[in-house]
Amino acid sequence: MHKLAFYITLFFVSFANGQTKNNDAQKLKKLGILYSNAKQNNILFSDKDYDYKTSALKIQLFYLLKKKENWNMNLILQPQIQIAEHQLLNEQFITPDEENYTFLREKFTRRKNISLYAFELGFQFQKELSKSLLFEVLLGLGVAYIDVETERLAQGFTFIENISLGIAYCHENSEIYLGSNFGHVSNFNIKIPNSGYNIFGFEIGYRIKLN
Repeated sequence: MHKLAFYITLFFVSFANGQTKNNDAQKLKKLGILYSNAKQNNILFSDKDYDYKTSALKIQLFYLLKKKENWNMNLILQPQIQIAEHQLLNEQFITPDEENYTFLREKFTRRKNISLYAFELGFQFQKELSKSLLFEVLLGLGVAYIDVETERLAQGFTFIENISLGIAYCHENSEIYLGSNFGHVSNFNIKIPNSGYNIFGFEIGYRIKLN
């Protein structure tokens, strides 16, 4: 998933640079706030080795990249904080060949509270379904700091990746958004461990149009 997100992000950045001659592009169009709630064990997939649940709050700044008759492409800047709970459920995930494995098993099978601070770039397609409804697809890629080490991910610098699908209801100068989200957190093997977390959940947001 890392390579796919990297190449798609590179495409969007190159495309955005080509839109600078458009007088309407690259302007702050909307401000928003987004709440999401997701977990590892869900209707799409699960992992019996661990439990991971997270809630995120994102501030969103929407910049128009391209506008057509019935669709838009936007860049979204998303500073955020994520609060998570994690617990190793299968102590055999830590094998006897690891140094101090009994200590690590005891340490990581305790439930932990985790904070993750991130800055994410989101690339969003909006397609008009009707005068008041928009279908949205978003790919997000960001850098983050995670404050607790677990058996799956080292403390410190890491990356986040998100794919979202949803519907926005438009009313005058505001929008209400409801969607689903798949996310991944890991660090490109900069540090070990790096098994990372996969999550799926829902998100809801509110936006104000500026112009």
